[in-house]
Amino acid sequence: MGSLPGTDVAEAQRIVLGELPALPHLPELPARGPGADLVGRGASLLVDLPVELYAARWRIAGRPGRDLRRAHDLMERDLDQLTEQAEEYAGPIKVQAAGPFTLAANLDLPIGGRMLRDAGAVRDLTESLAEGLRTHVADVRRRLPRARVLLQLDEPSLPAVLAGQIPTESGFSVYRAVEPGTARAMLATVIEAVDTPVVVHCCAPDVPLELIRTAGAVGVAFDLDRVKQLDPLGEAIDAGLGLLVGAAPTSPPSSGRPPTSAQVADRVRQLWHRLGFPIRQLAEQVVVTPACGLAGASPEYVRAVLTACRDAGRRLYED
Repeated sequence: MGSLPGTDVAEAQRIVLGELPALPHLPELPARGPGADLVGRGASLLVDLPVELYAARWRIAGRPGRDLRRAHDLMERDLDQLTEQAEEYAGPIKVQAAGPFTLAANLDLPIGGRMLRDAGAVRDLTESLAEGLRTHVADVRRRLPRARVLLQLDEPSLPAVLAGQIPTESGFSVYRAVEPGTARAMLATVIEAVDTPVVVHCCAPDVPLELIRTAGAVGVAFDLDRVKQLDPLGEAIDAGLGLLVGAAPTSPPSSGRPPTSAQVADRVRQLWHRLGFPIRQLAEQVVVTPACGLAGASPEYVRAVLTACRDAGRRLYED
């Protein structure tokens, strides 16, 4: 889904290209520290909204500084490595970035408090991110002219933002919920700006599938273990939304053994049967993935689980 363990981006890129030749991605390595984390990496793409670290949190800054330069440098190194290893690659390739609501829920204003407290600041953030991602996607296209870029917006905070469950700094209150119509419009602003297919990744419960679809996303990535209601999922499939089904755990189960491709494929197949759709449609609409990022896993488990997901997809395609 994006994140991998370790600090060696060259090795991480080799793993991705080797294990996922049909849909590789630009790996993220949060173990490298500030600027490689989800929020810092995403915030570094903002245009005319510089950020900095303050008390171990990212906040909007008055001017670009050392923290932002470090985040930019890490991204540039990653893109250089992608260019070197995948220069001749022809096919879809995925890049990931934090979405507007996850950033708004985790970035602080200069005066304190999350950006989420100020509706105007959230609009500015959304427009800034849209422009930054448009430039980022264009850069990847320039570096890999034969590839087709797929953008993944990571939105783990989106359900909590919609439900009014993001706590304030004191912990005694919560920020006001964002209206679904407002959220849809802002998400659409980003999706329309990048001019490339967009998948929204949300590994939290209660993924707002209809909102994501009507905002213009071509697919949604989710953790299969967190699916509680099948009707919204069935409606999304009927409407043509692509599914990146997180069917493999991000860490080894109690047995210590990684899942096999047969086990992963069976989980997806069982879900599909419960939904009642023709099996031939599964291969057209589903991609098999880990449940979420793999930054906390061992390198051995990463290789095993990526292989299991890849081979599970092949099994389902052959059904």
